[in-house]
Formats: sequence, structure tokens, C-alpha cells
Amino acid sequence: MIAGLGSAMAWPLVARAQQPGKLPTIGFSGATPSIESQRVAAFVQRLRELAWIDGRNLSIEYRWAEGRNERYAEIATEFVRLKVDVIVTSATPATLAAKQATAVIPIVFAGAADPVRTGLVASLARPGGNVTGLANQQSDTVGKKLEFLREVVPDLRRLAIMVNVGNPASVLDMGEAQATARTLGLAVTTSEIRRAEDIAPAFEALKDRADALYLCPDPLMNTNRTRINILAVGARLPTMHGYREYVEAGGLMSYGPNIPDQFRRAADYVDKILRGAKPADIPVEQPTKFALVINLTTAKVLGLAVPSTLLARADEVFE
Repeated sequence: MIAGLGSAMAWPLVARAQQPGKLPTIGFSGATPSIESQRVAAFVQRLRELAWIDGRNLSIEYRWAEGRNERYAEIATEFVRLKVDVIVTSATPATLAAKQATAVIPIVFAGAADPVRTGLVASLARPGGNVTGLANQQSDTVGKKLEFLREVVPDLRRLAIMVNVGNPASVLDMGEAQATARTLGLAVTTSEIRRAEDIAPAFEALKDRADALYLCPDPLMNTNRTRINILAVGARLPTMHGYREYVEAGGLMSYGPNIPDQFRRAADYVDKILRGAKPADIPVEQPTKFALVINLTTAKVLGLAVPSTLLARADEVFE
């Protein structure tokens, strides 16, 4: 389950044979170890600052979906069987699966897009039920993303949107992107995927049909981000993403919240719950800072000149 992580990781992932109930237990439902490494490090570090140390007065059980969204339901069912004290999730599909599996065990999402519209919580101020956490407000950033994309691709006329339609949050993001693109006078082509096997054919179908590509963030997309970016460069498609790690893996640009910071803040939620607070009473937080990240190497490969005015506004630039 956790092979190939490397000894340099500071956070403990080794499964421990412990008696149920011996220590408060967190069930962590993530995409893959490689995606979640920085996030988990931030989460565990903050727990440590709050005097929760894995293996000493706390147990963390890690499970990975490995790019298969259907796996989240299996993970959630296992956590219910293990009677964990809190379930921590890293995206909307994992959170929905956990909510469907239990109405009793507290669930903390470290990053969910539009948790009200996806049915995770009743409202941001009063979540109700057993679910709370941190929203990433993905749909709220669509206008800015397309604005930045047009600065780098001034001749943008045709926009492709790639979305995992199995993720309700991504479908909402797609709708916002379609509507915003049309108000800007852009022709829109939508590529719908459900599995990793759909990605290459989707790019084949986009050939000569788009000037740029907007990707709706999703665990499946994230797991396959390097492959997606290689295919995008091969198709001469500049890409706009939601998170930094996509750009680190060769994407052109991203605009979105600091995800490791949200995982750090999720630890505060877990701390409150372990000390007796109810998820229903802990308001959902929204990000306060969004980062623009640009990959100049990818821009050069695509023959794009990034305006100096945009570079000056970037929070991080890969060269």
C-alpha cells in the first residue's frame, strides 16, 4: 500500500497493529502518497504543534485511492469498520464517500470545492451533520484563470475544458468555466473523462480544435497530471490548472489556494473534534490567499511569451 515512498519522508505511514480504541485514531483518505506527501507533512506537523504525535498519543491510518474514485467508498467503509475517531479527506469524491458511509464519525475535508452545492454541508457558517472543513472555492477562481490565460494566449478563441464527470465538484467547475468562457466570446469544447484510460483519446479528439486547455482539478487528474501535461504540450495546448503541483509537473499555469496550508489548518479542526467539539458547530473556512504559478520552461516549449506584467504578479515561477 505504501511501497516506494522513500526513507526521506518524515511522516510515519507504517501500519501499526494496535488494539482498537487504544489511541484516538484518524483515518486519512487520500489520492496517492506522491500527491499527498507535502500535504500530509503539513498536517502532521501542525498536529505535533498541537501536542498530537502519531504513535504516541494518536494513531493515523492512511489509505490511498490511487487514481480510482470508486476506491474512496471502500476506504470509507474500512474506516467505519475500524471505528476511527475522525476521517480526514483530501477532495470532494473522498468526502462524499465518507459522508455516505457514516453519519456518526466526524469528517474533516482539507479541500472541497463548493461544499454547499455538492451537498457536503448545509451552509458554510452552520455545516450541520458530521462534516466540516476547508473549502477551496474552485469555481470562484474561474474568471481570474481565464483572464490570466488570455494574457499569455492573446489570440485565444477556442477553449477546451477537460473534466472528470464522475466528480460532482468538477462538474460544477466545468459549468462555471463554460459560462464564463462564453461571456468572453470563446467557443467551448468539453472533454469528459471518467477513467485514466479516457485521457489519451480525449487529447486525440481535441486535435486542432482548441487554442488552450482548462483542466478542472480532481484526484484522477492529479494522479495523471504529468501524463496530461505531456499530452498537452504534444498537442500544443497551453494549460490552466487549479493547483501548483500541476505546474510543477509541466503545466503552464495555475491559480488557486495553497493546499498544504489548508491541510495544516485541517489539523486544527481535528484537534477541536478530538477535544470534544462537534463538526456541526465548526464553520467551514474559505481560503484567504490564492497563488498564481507559471512554468516558463513550458511557455518556451510552446513558443509563448509571458508578459512581464503577468510575471510580476506571479507568486511563483518555474524556470
